[in-house]
Amino acid sequence: MSTASTQSRGLNRRVDSLQSNGRASRTSSRPRQRKLGDHDVYSYALRVSYLAYLLQPRARRLQHVAAPQHQLQRSSTSINDLMKDFTIVRDSKSTRFPHGFMSALEKSLTRVLMGKEQRMEYNDSIVKRTFAVFYTAFTEQSFRKRMEKDRRVEDLVLIFFSSATKELQKGKTAADDGWKLMVDRHVALFVRLISSTLRDHDWVRDRPELMGRLATLESKLLKHDQDLAAASQRAGGGGGTTVEVEVPLSYEVKDMPLVQVVGSIFDVSHAQLQSDLNHNKAAWTEKAGLQDLKTYQNLLNLNSSRTLRSDDFDVEEGYEAWRNTEGRDLSQMMLAILQSNPQLAKITSSVNLPQFNPSPGRSNTSDSTYAESSKKMSDQAEQSSSYVIDQPVDMSGLDLNGGSPGAVENGENPFTFIPPDSRSYYRAILMRALTHDLQDKTLHPSEPTTDTPPIKLLSKKSMELLNEVCVRWRIPESSRMVLFLDVIKEKFVDQEISLETLDATFLFLKEPLSRSESSPSTRPALFQRSWWTMADFALNRHILADVHEALLRDLYDVLQHCYEPKPPSIGPIMYIIENHIYGDPLFEQSDDERKRFSKQLSDGLRQKAGEAYGTIISEEVPNKPEEWQFYHLIQLGKAVLKLMARIQKRYKKNPEVLGVDPLMILVGTCLPLYGEDARDIVKSIMQQAETTGECVDIQDGFELYKELVEIRRVHTEALPNVPFALDLEDSLAEFVWRWLHMTSEKIVEWVEEAIKHDPFTVLTEYPDQIPTDDERHSVSVIDIFRSFNQAIEQIVQLNWDDDLQYAKFMTALAKAIGAGVMRYCEVADQKFSREMDRLSPEQEAAANQSRQERWMQLAKDAWSNREKIEPFHFFPESFVKLNNIEWATYQLDQLEKSMNVDACAEVIQKHAPRIALPLRQTNNYVFTIKIVEAEDLRACDINGLSDPYVVLGDEYQKRLAKTRIVYGDLNPRWEESVDITTQGPLNIIATIWDWDALGDHDCVGRTSIKLDPAHFGDFLPREYWLDLDTQGRLLLRVSMEGERDDIQFYFGRAFRTLKRTERDMTRRITDKLSAYIHYCLSRNALKSLLGRGITMSSVSSLFARAQRQSVAQPQGLSQADITNALRPLFQYFDDNFAIMKQTLTEAAMVMVMTRLWKEVLSTIEALLVPPLSDKPSAQRQLTQQELDIVYKWLQLLFDFFHAVDEETGISEGVPMDVLKSPKYHEIQALNFFYFEETDNLIRTSERMASATAARQQQQRNRLSAPGALGSGHAFGGAAGLMSLPSMRRSKSIMHSRNLGTIRKVKEEKRKEAQADPNDDMILRILRMRPEAAGYLKDRSRQKERLAAVAAAELIVRQSLNSGGGRAKGGIVRR
Repeated sequence: MSTASTQSRGLNRRVDSLQSNGRASRTSSRPRQRKLGDHDVYSYALRVSYLAYLLQPRARRLQHVAAPQHQLQRSSTSINDLMKDFTIVRDSKSTRFPHGFMSALEKSLTRVLMGKEQRMEYNDSIVKRTFAVFYTAFTEQSFRKRMEKDRRVEDLVLIFFSSATKELQKGKTAADDGWKLMVDRHVALFVRLISSTLRDHDWVRDRPELMGRLATLESKLLKHDQDLAAASQRAGGGGGTTVEVEVPLSYEVKDMPLVQVVGSIFDVSHAQLQSDLNHNKAAWTEKAGLQDLKTYQNLLNLNSSRTLRSDDFDVEEGYEAWRNTEGRDLSQMMLAILQSNPQLAKITSSVNLPQFNPSPGRSNTSDSTYAESSKKMSDQAEQSSSYVIDQPVDMSGLDLNGGSPGAVENGENPFTFIPPDSRSYYRAILMRALTHDLQDKTLHPSEPTTDTPPIKLLSKKSMELLNEVCVRWRIPESSRMVLFLDVIKEKFVDQEISLETLDATFLFLKEPLSRSESSPSTRPALFQRSWWTMADFALNRHILADVHEALLRDLYDVLQHCYEPKPPSIGPIMYIIENHIYGDPLFEQSDDERKRFSKQLSDGLRQKAGEAYGTIISEEVPNKPEEWQFYHLIQLGKAVLKLMARIQKRYKKNPEVLGVDPLMILVGTCLPLYGEDARDIVKSIMQQAETTGECVDIQDGFELYKELVEIRRVHTEALPNVPFALDLEDSLAEFVWRWLHMTSEKIVEWVEEAIKHDPFTVLTEYPDQIPTDDERHSVSVIDIFRSFNQAIEQIVQLNWDDDLQYAKFMTALAKAIGAGVMRYCEVADQKFSREMDRLSPEQEAAANQSRQERWMQLAKDAWSNREKIEPFHFFPESFVKLNNIEWATYQLDQLEKSMNVDACAEVIQKHAPRIALPLRQTNNYVFTIKIVEAEDLRACDINGLSDPYVVLGDEYQKRLAKTRIVYGDLNPRWEESVDITTQGPLNIIATIWDWDALGDHDCVGRTSIKLDPAHFGDFLPREYWLDLDTQGRLLLRVSMEGERDDIQFYFGRAFRTLKRTERDMTRRITDKLSAYIHYCLSRNALKSLLGRGITMSSVSSLFARAQRQSVAQPQGLSQADITNALRPLFQYFDDNFAIMKQTLTEAAMVMVMTRLWKEVLSTIEALLVPPLSDKPSAQRQLTQQELDIVYKWLQLLFDFFHAVDEETGISEGVPMDVLKSPKYHEIQALNFFYFEETDNLIRTSERMASATAARQQQQRNRLSAPGALGSGHAFGGAAGLMSLPSMRRSKSIMHSRNLGTIRKVKEEKRKEAQADPNDDMILRILRMRPEAAGYLKDRSRQKERLAAVAAAELIVRQSLNSGGGRAKGGIVRR
C-alpha cells in the first residue's frame, strides 16, 4: 500500500464507514464537536495574533555614536528570509519579469563585463569577476530555457547569490568572514542592475509590485547604508562607525497588524482589544507558546488522541509523512521562539542550540505552501511567518517544566494558544473572515491571471491571520484546503458567492497540484490524497456531493429559461460540474441518480417547450377561427423554426446537457403540435372558403407549402418514427392545379402580346458592329421563354414531395408550353408568309393596269419568249423570325432537360394502373398529312403551264392548310406537312389552285380523303394517290398518332411544330430563289449554251448531229463557257447570301444553303429524268454533250456551296456530309445507266428487284420490318386504294421530343437511304424509253403485291405479339 491506486479500495471502504458512523472529528475517541461560541473563537484568534506580534523580528534603528572599529560580521538574516517577499506569491503576473527580459539582462551583463557600464560601482575588478562567474551559469541553455518559462526573479537572485558566494570565499580562511558582507553588496548590485534594465525598457509601468520588492530587497541587503559607489565600500571596505540597536516592543494594538485584523473580523474595537491583551498579557507569552509546542510534541510522541494518529490515516505512508513533517516544523517553530527571545534558552542547559547553516536553494515546503497559494487571491503578499528558518533542528530534549502529559489525561486543555478542537475553531475563524471580507466594500477583486479570473475572497490581512492560525494550531495542509472548500461550499449554497468565485476556488486549490506533479521528487504529501486523513477525505467527498447537488439545482433553474429570448448562460455551471466535480476522482454518482435527474430535467423542459409553443401560437394565430388565414400559419411556422434555430445555435458546441438535449425536446414537443394545428387550421380555412364561395389566393397556398415543407423536413429528420400530421400534397395540390389552369389560359396571351410588341429587329448592344449569333433574335422569343422558365421555376421551387403529382404538374405545364410554342410558330409563320408573298413593285404596277393592257403585255412576253425573272428583296425582319424559330428550338431543348422529361414520363408510367385495354385509349387523334406531289395537272396559263398550290379544307369548308406555290410546273412537288387534330372521322377536301398574278386563281382540280381513326389503328403511315376530278392525281402520305396526356408527347409535338415552321420558312426563302435556279438549270439554258454561234449554213447538219449523239463539244465551247453560263446564278446567290449573312445566324444560314442545295439537286434530277411513275413520259433524254454539261454544272455548284477558303482550306459553306446526300449519290450513279440499252436496264432492274425482295424476306424472318417499302406505293394502284400500311414508322411525334431524338432520326433515315440501293432511277430512265411501257406496268403490279403481302404479314405479327387480335402501337412507352 505504497501508492494511491492500491489504496483507493480500502480508503473508500473506511471513508464510507466513517460517514455512516457520523464521525466528525479526527478520531473516534475524540468528543463530538460542540457548538462554538463567538467569544471562545475570538479569544483563541486573539492569542495567535498577539503571539505573532511577540515573535516578529525586532525593528532596528541606527545610532550615530562613535564606536570602536570591530570586525565586520554578516547579518544573521538568511537569503531565504530576504527572498520571502518573492516566494510567498509566485504566480502573480506583476511579480514575474516580462518576456524578452532575459535578452535585455544579457546585454546589461555584457556591458558590465566589457567595462562599458558608466556607473562607478560596476567598474571594480572583483565585481566583474563575480558577474563573469554568474554569466557562465546564466548562458547555460537549460537554465536559460527554464528561466524564460518560469520568469521568476527569485531564481535569478538565488543563482547569483550562489555564484557570488562560491567565488568570493575562495582563498579565505575560516576565521576570515569579511567576504560575507561583500556577497550582500554584490547581490545588491545585481538587483540594482535588474531594476535599471526594467526601467530602461519601460517595463516598470506594468510591474510596480516587482519594482517595489526589488527596491525592498536592495535596501535589506544594504542595511548598514553602504554606499556601493564609495571606494571604501568596494573590495570589502571597512564600513562606517554607526551601530544598530533593537526597537523595544510597544504592546499597543496600533502596532499589531494581526490583532487589528482579529478586531475587524469579530467587530471588536481597539480599546476592547487593548483591554483584553492587557488582561491576558501575563499568560500569553513566548514561554507559553514554547510550552504549547513542547506539550504538542510530547503528545505526538505518545500517540495521544490530542494529535493525529495512524488510525486517522488510511495508509501508513501518509501518517509517517505527516509525522516527519510535524517533527521538523515543531523544531523550527521552537527555534524561532528561542531566536526571538534568547532568554528562554537560558532556563535549561540540556539543549545545544544549532548554528545557522543557510541553504540558498531551499525553502520551507510545508507551512509556506498554504500561504504561498492563498496569497494569489490578494494584490500583494507580505511575510507570512515570522519564525521560519532555514535548517530544522531536534529540540526534543528541551524542558520547560511543563511538558508532562499528565494534564492531558484529566480531559483539560493543556494548551494556551491551541484550542480544544482546532479544526472547528479554524473553520469558525475562516467563516468569520470570509464573511467579513465579502461584505467589505473597500476590498477590490484581485487582478486576473492567465488561469484565474478576478475574484474577491479573503484579503491579504485575513489570509495572514489564517496562515498564522494554521501553523500555530498545527492544522494539516489537507485540512486547510478541505475546510476552506467547505466554507466556500456553505457560502455558495447560501448564495453568498458567485459561480466565478467557486470556480476560482477550485482552480486555486488545484494549481499547486499541477505544479507539484512537475517534480515528483519534491511532491508534498498535501496532494497525495491517499495520504490525507480519512476525515478530510470524507469531508471532501461530502463537499463535492453538496456542491454537485446545488449546481444541479441551479442548472435545472437556469434551463427552465432556456427557451426564452435571453436566458442565463449554463456555461459557468457546466464548466464547474465537468471540470471540478466530474473531473475529481473522489466524486461518485450512481446511474440511477443521473437518470433520475435527466428525467426530471426532460420533463421540466418538455413542459417549458409546450409553454413556449403556446406563447407563440397565442401571438401569431387569432383566437377566432373565422379570422384564420394561411399567413397566420406561415408566421407560426417561421416563429417555431426561428426558436429552434436560436436553440440550436445556443447549444451548438454542447448539444446535450447531462444527457438531455434541449433542442430535441423542443423539436419533439413543438413540431407534432404544429403539425396537428396546421392540419386543423388548413382544413378550417378550406371549409370556410368553400362555404363562402371565395377562393384562397394561390400565392398564399404556395407560400404555405414552402414553409410547411421545411418544417416537415425538420420533423422527419428529428422524428423519423413520428408521421407529420398534415398531408401537404393532398391538402394543397388544389392550388397548383388552379395555378396551372390559370397559366395555361395566359400563355397564349403572353405569346400574342410578345409578338405584338416585337419589331423583329436584331438585338445588339453595339449597332456599329456585326451582331453575334446570340444577338440575332428579337425580344419576343426571349420574353416567352423567360415566361416559360418562370413558370417552371414556380413549380420547381415548391420542392413538391410527391413524385407522381410533380410529374403530372410538369405534364400539364408542358402541354401549356407546347400550346404557346405552337401559337408562336403559327403567328410568326403568318407574318413571315405575308412578308414573303408580297407583290414586287413590277407586280403592283401590273396589278394597276387595265385588262386590255395586261393582255397586251402577256402577248408581248409570249411573242418574245422572254421569261422575266426578278430578284426578290428580302426584309431583315423575315430572317429574324427564322432566327427566332431556330433559337426557340434550342431553348425548348433546354427546357426539356431542365424539366427532366424522361424521368417524369417514367414516374407516370410506373404509377399508371395496369388495365387489360389497348394501350392507346384516347379521344384526340393527330393526323399528319404530307402533300408530296402531283402529276399531269391541267394547264391553266397561256404558256401551257400552271402555278399550282394545294389547299386542304374540311367538309364544312374550313381551310386547314395551304402549300407554297410551285411556278410553271404540271408535275409539282411540294413535300409539305400539316397536323390535323380530330376526335373522330373527318373528310378532307384537297383543292389544287393555279396562282395568277392578275385576276382570280383558277381551280386545277379537287379530290377528297376520309381520315378515320379506325383505319389507322396500327399507327403506321400510308400513301394515297388521289385522282383529281379534272385531270391528273395528287400523292398524300397520311399517318396518325393518338394525342396523349404525356409530357414526351407534348414536347415532341412542340419540337415538330418548330422544325416544321423552320422548314416552311426556309422553303419559302428558297422558293424565292428557286425560280432563278430553274431558269439557269433548265433545258432552255442548255439549248442556249449549245446553240451559241449557230448560223444558217449549219442548219442542214442539225438533224444529223442530233441523230449521231456526238459526244464532242461544239466548236468554240470551252470550260470557261460552261462556267460562265452559271455565273449569273452564282452572282444571284452571292447577292442574296450577302443579305442573309448580315441577319441570319450561322445555323440558319447553313440550313438555307442546304435547302438550296437540295433544290439544285432536284432541279438537276428533273433535268435528267422524269419523276417516278408507271406511265411513259414525254420528256426527252439528254444527249451526251448535254449530260456532260449538266454534270460539270453539278460539280461547279458543289464547289460553290462547299465554299472552301483558298488560303485556309476550311469550308465555310454547307458541310460535306450534307452535300453528298443520298440524292447526290443517286444522280452520280445515274450517269452509269443513262445511255444503257433498254433491255440491259430491264434486266438490271429485275436483278435489283429480286435482291430487294430477298433482303426484305430476311428482315421479316428476323422480325424486322423492311426500311424502304414505303416508296412502293409511288405507282398507286391497288396498294394505294387498299390503304395498306408501309413497313417503316416515320416521323412520330415521340421521335421529335428533343433535339437529340430529332438528330437520331435524321441520321437513321440517312443511313437507311444509303443502305439499300433500289431500281427507282432505272425505272425513271425507262419512262423516257417508249418500248419499256409494258415493263413499267408489270413492275408496278409486282411492287403492289409485295407491299400487300408485307403489310398483311406485319398485321398478323402485331396481333400475335399483342396476345390476341388487338393491334399494338409502335410508340415507345416510357
